[in-house]
Amino acid sequence: MSTIEKKSVKVGKYVDNAHVDSAIRTYKQERWKYNTERIGKADSLSAWYSVEELEEYIEFIKEHGADGIRFYFGAYAEDFAEKPEYAGRQTIVLVATKNTNNGDLRANKDLYVREGNEAKLLAYNLSNICPPYCSGGPATGGGGGKTVTNVPEVGVTLIDQGEKGLSVI
Repeated sequence: MSTIEKKSVKVGKYVDNAHVDSAIRTYKQERWKYNTERIGKADSLSAWYSVEELEEYIEFIKEHGADGIRFYFGAYAEDFAEKPEYAGRQTIVLVATKNTNNGDLRANKDLYVREGNEAKLLAYNLSNICPPYCSGGPATGGGGGKTVTNVPEVGVTLIDQGEKGLSVI
């Protein structure tokens, strides 16, 4: 009897509070500030999914042969009708992947399944983004020098907006 050994490919690691604070602070200062100014309202800082729905998604994609998930950064269209409060804001789209080996070349390819004549990507989106939905309710403020309130409590950051003053994010 032969046994097939499945090798786990792990690329991430657990990080400490200082790492999280640094990454979020850098993002806010280097990206979020400009995104918020460009779209004229507070851009999203996070995306939230329940453990239950993530487990359900993972089980579903595993049934189709997935062995990973790619997290794409994206943005909703300015005329996003399904949730108008999301219009223009950034998001995270989860896409199932399958590792392929071709000799020494390893690649994690986005996973499609066939539905009739159509190839359908195994993807998941429409999380609760913050803003506008922070701590269970809509956030207020944003853009134009206004202070954003009700945002995640991780990584408080001062943003210098020049003539518009300072914002605490």
